[in-house]
Amino acid sequence: MKASKIAALKPKKKCCDSNPRCKRCPVVVAKVRKAERHGVRGKDLVKVFKRARRR
Repeated sequence: MKASKIAALKPKKKCCDSNPRCKRCPVVVAKVRKAERHGVRGKDLVKVFKRARRR
């Protein structure tokens, strides 16, 4: 799934605290949305997504 589509997802209510974080985790979605608002696009947005998922 593309990182831009991740930003459009509705986050789960609560983080399950798994490792790596799930794609719909509120923390992951918030970090990807924040990066997208700051103008990050394409491969750089994918890097933000991958970094947000790992611990």
